Amino acid sequence: MGSFAKLARRALETDMPVMVQIQELVRGAKNAVSLAQGVVYWQPPKEALAKIKELVWEPSISRYGADEGIPELREALMKKLRKENNLVKSSVMVTAGANQAFVNLVLALCDVGDCVVMFAPYYFNAYMSFQMTGITNILVGPGNPKTLYPDADWLEKTLSETKPVPKVVTVVNPGNPTGTYIPEPLLKRISDLCRQAGSWLIVDNTYEYFMYDGLKHSCIEGDHIVNIFSFSKAYGMMGWRVGYIAYPSGVEGFATQLLKIQDNIPICASIISQYLALYSLEMGPEWVTERVKDLVKNREILLEALSPLGEGAVRGGEGAIYLWAKLPDKYVDDAEVIRWLAARHGVVVIPGGPCGRPGHMRISFGGLVEDDCRAAAERLRRGLEELVKNGMVA
Repeated sequence: MGSFAKLARRALETDMPVMVQIQELVRGAKNAVSLAQGVVYWQPPKEALAKIKELVWEPSISRYGADEGIPELREALMKKLRKENNLVKSSVMVTAGANQAFVNLVLALCDVGDCVVMFAPYYFNAYMSFQMTGITNILVGPGNPKTLYPDADWLEKTLSETKPVPKVVTVVNPGNPTGTYIPEPLLKRISDLCRQAGSWLIVDNTYEYFMYDGLKHSCIEGDHIVNIFSFSKAYGMMGWRVGYIAYPSGVEGFATQLLKIQDNIPICASIISQYLALYSLEMGPEWVTERVKDLVKNREILLEALSPLGEGAVRGGEGAIYLWAKLPDKYVDDAEVIRWLAARHGVVVIPGGPCGRPGHMRISFGGLVEDDCRAAAERLRRGLEELVKNGMVA
C-alpha cells in the first residue's frame, strides 16, 4: 500500500475539481437538470462536421502533428486575430482547450514561490492551476460591489507595494463566473499597471462572442500580455478540446518555452479536432453570434427565477453565459445549499466558495434550449422561494 504522505503537498492541499464534484452531484440526484457547467446547447456547424467525416481515413489524422498546431489552422487564426481582435503582433499556439492553454502559460511564466494576482470571484480552474503547479502565494483582489469589475486601485497599490513584484495578473473577459464584462478603458488601465510594474497579464477571452445589450468585446496587445481563446463555447466544441494562445511575437524565447511544455503534455492538440476548428472558423463569427442571440431569452428566464433572492442579489450577465447570485446572509455554506437544491428540487448550480466568494452561486444559461431552460428555471425558483421562506426543508 502506498502512503498519501508521499504525495506532493500541492496535491494534498488542492481540492477535488469543482466540476468533478458537480458531475457526481448530477449523477447522484434523481432526474436533476444542470444549470452548472459552462456549456452551450448547440453542436459544431453541420458543414464542418460533414467535412471531417471525409478525413477519418486520412493517415495524417492518426499521426502526430506540429506541436504548435496544424499550419492551416494557425494561418486562419492569425487572420482572425488581426481582423476581429486587432492583435497584429501576436503569434499562435493551438492547445487542447483553453484550460490547457492556461496551464501552459503558468508553467512557462511562473516558478514555485512566485506571487500571482487574481480577482474574486475568480475562475476556479485558474486558481487550481496555480495551486497544483506550486504557486501558493496567490493574492486575491476585490471586485466592485456593484459591477464586480476588478478593483484597479487595489491592483495599483498591490503591484507597487508587493516585493518581489507579482509575476502574473490574470482576468477573464467577459467573466467566468460572473458574466461581467471589463470595459476597454479599465482593461487598458490594468494592462498599463502590469507593464509599469513588470508583471505579465493573462486575459482569458473564451467568451469573446458572448456579449449582450449592445456591448462589444475588445482585446489589448503588448509584450507583457498573453491572450487565451477557445472554440469550446463559440462553436459547441466542448468535447473536441481546441483552444489557442496568442502570445507576443517580439518576446525572445517565449515560443521555445511554450513548445517545451506542449511537447510534454499533449504533444499537439487532436488533429481531427483542429480540422473541425478550421472548418468551423470558415463559417465566420456570424454563425456564433446568431446562436448567442437566443441566449438572451434564457438569461431573462433565469433572472426571473432568481427573483426570490431579492433586489440587488443578482449581478453579471453582461457577457459570457453566467449570472452571479448572492444567497441570504445566513447561508455562508453555499455548498450545502447547492446539495439541497439538487436533492430536493432537482436543479444543480455552482457554489461560490470555489470562486473565492462563499455565500454565492453561479448559474449558467447557455446549456439548455429555451423550453428546457424554462423547466429548470421553475425548479430553481421553487427551491429559492422555499429556501427564503422556510429554509432547507428536509
